[in-house]
Amino acid sequence: MSNSKQHDAADDGGIPAPEAPAKRPPLNKYALACAVLASMNSILLGYDVSVMSGAQLFMKQDLKITDTQIEILAGIINIYSLVGSLAAGRTSDWLGRRYTMVLAAAIFFAGALIMGLAPSYTILMLGRFVAGVGVGYALMIAPVYTAEVSPTSARGLLTSFPEVFINTGVLLGYVSNYAFHGLPVHLSWRVMFLVGAVPPIFLALGVLAMPESPRWLVMQGRIGDARRVLAKTSNSPAEAEERLADIKNAIGIPDGVGDNDDDVVVVARRNKGSHGEGVWRDLLIRPTPPVRRILIACLGLQFFQQASGIDSVVLYSPRVFEKAGLRSNNNSLGATMAVGATKTLFILVATFFLDRVGRRPLLLTSAGGMVVSLVTLASALRAIDRLPEGQATSLAGVSIAAVLTFVASFSIGMGPIAWVYSSEIFPLRLRAQGCALGTAMNRVMSGTITMSFISLYKAITFAGSFYLYAGIAAAGWLFMFFFLPETRGSNLEDTEKLFGGGDHDEDKEDGHDAQKSTELSSSQQ
Repeated sequence: MSNSKQHDAADDGGIPAPEAPAKRPPLNKYALACAVLASMNSILLGYDVSVMSGAQLFMKQDLKITDTQIEILAGIINIYSLVGSLAAGRTSDWLGRRYTMVLAAAIFFAGALIMGLAPSYTILMLGRFVAGVGVGYALMIAPVYTAEVSPTSARGLLTSFPEVFINTGVLLGYVSNYAFHGLPVHLSWRVMFLVGAVPPIFLALGVLAMPESPRWLVMQGRIGDARRVLAKTSNSPAEAEERLADIKNAIGIPDGVGDNDDDVVVVARRNKGSHGEGVWRDLLIRPTPPVRRILIACLGLQFFQQASGIDSVVLYSPRVFEKAGLRSNNNSLGATMAVGATKTLFILVATFFLDRVGRRPLLLTSAGGMVVSLVTLASALRAIDRLPEGQATSLAGVSIAAVLTFVASFSIGMGPIAWVYSSEIFPLRLRAQGCALGTAMNRVMSGTITMSFISLYKAITFAGSFYLYAGIAAAGWLFMFFFLPETRGSNLEDTEKLFGGGDHDEDKEDGHDAQKSTELSSSQQ
């Protein structure tokens, strides 16, 4: 959206309404390639979460560990990933988005080797820690880089790619479970983990062929380099110049500075925040009202994405299917593969409609479908509990269908859009570390849910657990309906206005004025 349109909307006294392009330009192939390469890092998370669902069956026999130890081992990686996700914000502001992705792949590679070769539960836990740090880095940096390199017309599509590859990783983990479950018990789970060490090698090599984020380049004063990247990732030279002007304005670089292709502006000396300094204060200690609302929107969306139980279904689906009546490992792992295939297939619905119908409609449809599916699943499992064993065949089918509907509903909205939305609403200077906080919330909730599920269903039954998740998903629907504005068609530099922010030239002496430009005030620190 042009700045003039935003001003016109603001003059009318309302929040500026985002506009989608009147005619969709063809998808920029260079931006597409960058988004694909960056997003492939997310395979690591999906694989590691799902491969544990089958590996735990054999790990328990081989290492003679308890259900409680399995529960902790399965979910602790999400807590460990906090280290990576919180460090990734500052690291990506310091090293750049691209080298942060290489670091993520290298850390995960080491973690996969340790897990696959672990002789004991203690060493296995060490491997989960190392892999968790790599997952945290990859989960935070992929959507940030993709949002920053994408043209506005395709940002929703391209920024949803990390979730596409998370689902691809989930499917590959389930395939690995099924492919290697016939090996001897002491080898099967080890091979499942060791296979996960292969993708990071190719991912690191692929990332090195990518350009750096143009917004990070401008933050470092490398205007000429940023202009060249934008020329390749924009749909026209005019759009490239407009995007560059918006980024420079957000950083606080005056018009006319950096107009030559080889210009390097010494931003770091006059903009204390070019490497991420002072951001935590502006996010958590003294946020402006718009930034506070943005942070709540990001944290709330990430909370409800995980608290509604998706990782419990992904990680413990063999146990759910066993409860529904599928007793053999072959049948339950086969049904689990169907979960992975459904989750991956329906993510394509989100990628197709994100830039056509917007974020809010898909989020609300997704959360509504999750509520209905969870209530259906819980009711079916509750009825199965009341019937003699072997007489609930039809209810077993209902349970399986409800699980598939649940993951399909998640994939069309809550799964990808939580990352898309979080990566596009923060002002530029706050984006990396703001998204790191969102990722931290996501991982804390994922770890809490997965580490408590076995204990939860033993305490209140499977049915009670899924009724609880349904209630949380319903609360999430209300949060999204009343709190999240639509961001489709808005430039990244303009999305702060959707949350009540003002223009950069409206800087006032009162640092807590709601219309004060966060990015300008940051550049003057």
